[in-house]
Amino acid sequence: MTVIKRFKLNAKKYLKTTDKLLWLFSLLATGYSLALIYSVQTATGVNYLRSQLFAAAIGIVGAVVLSAVNYRAIIKFWYIAGAVGIILGGAVFLFGITVSGTDDTAWLQLPGGISVQPSELIKLCFIVTFSKHLSRLSEKNKLRSLRGVGTLVIHAMIPIVIIHIQGDDGSALIFFIMFLVMSFTAGVQLRYFVAMGSLMLAGLPIFWSFVMNDEHRNRIIALFAPDGKALGGYGWQQYQGKLSIASGGLSGSGFRHGLRVQTGIVPEQQNDFIFTVAGEELGFVGCMAIFLILILLMIKIFLTAYRSPDCAGRSVCFGFFAMLSSQSIINLGMVMGFLPVIGITLPFFSQGGSSIMSMFWGIGLVQSVYMHRRQQLRFSGEYLNRAE
Repeated sequence: MTVIKRFKLNAKKYLKTTDKLLWLFSLLATGYSLALIYSVQTATGVNYLRSQLFAAAIGIVGAVVLSAVNYRAIIKFWYIAGAVGIILGGAVFLFGITVSGTDDTAWLQLPGGISVQPSELIKLCFIVTFSKHLSRLSEKNKLRSLRGVGTLVIHAMIPIVIIHIQGDDGSALIFFIMFLVMSFTAGVQLRYFVAMGSLMLAGLPIFWSFVMNDEHRNRIIALFAPDGKALGGYGWQQYQGKLSIASGGLSGSGFRHGLRVQTGIVPEQQNDFIFTVAGEELGFVGCMAIFLILILLMIKIFLTAYRSPDCAGRSVCFGFFAMLSSQSIINLGMVMGFLPVIGITLPFFSQGGSSIMSMFWGIGLVQSVYMHRRQQLRFSGEYLNRAE
């Protein structure tokens, strides 16, 4: 058999077993994103599109590779994912930089002028290691014990504290949400979440006074006090973003014809505020298209998690579901002025190589669960038959 025939045969087999709709929604979101980024770069003169295409290509190739590997084999080597996460987190303390448009030292500079945000990749490492942890506790029936839940808290606090020290509290919040969703869906009892919520509520004044800095507090205050000072400072970006969205009306001013987009009034409109570009140039219709694509992605991931045959597969899918949904909700909330600006990208849409790669690699993990779930069901059935 020739190499070409073997490739066609493997490609046909892959397409037969993969979740085509999940691929479709992911690629549709990426295509839409590239169009919006292209519109922004015509105004700025910066070639965002080239780097985004390159990162998306790496992400897609990585997703295909990950999906072809059984997710249980990936989780089996959790310690490698853990080591990679620790190395990436530690490298930021040694070589971290602050890039334009950010206020935290949470980036690494690579040769060729390429900058990466390790926290985006650490999220995937956390999904793998935490899924292994949950699966192990589930097998030993320790998910309901205080000691077992305590080990989960310690596990989650490692990346949260590291990312917080780096100044990237937005990403730290995403880790915390992933921890909550993955723990709850794995079977941790509600009483532990109630106890944790009560402690957090009681400690809110301490958190406000001693953990949050002036910048964090000002961004929250700007939501409720849109006076001249707020609009000229921490509230400026949100205010201009809302004006851009409102100016688009129903169908927008037309692709690449948005006056505010082309003059760059909204800071970081190619990144965290990419939604404002769709709002102005494509209007309400363009905004709803983003909502629809993201919701369809979430539904597909949720269904794969729900149908997963084991705790490990469910945890992987729910981990990425939490990552995708929390980032989407927080980003859209801050762009529309409901939540403070905390530097969270809009999944698949915001310009950023680290973000788009991590999203596609997360899709690869979910695809692995989808493609190998029947194999796991057969294995479980054979094991039960032997046991009987």
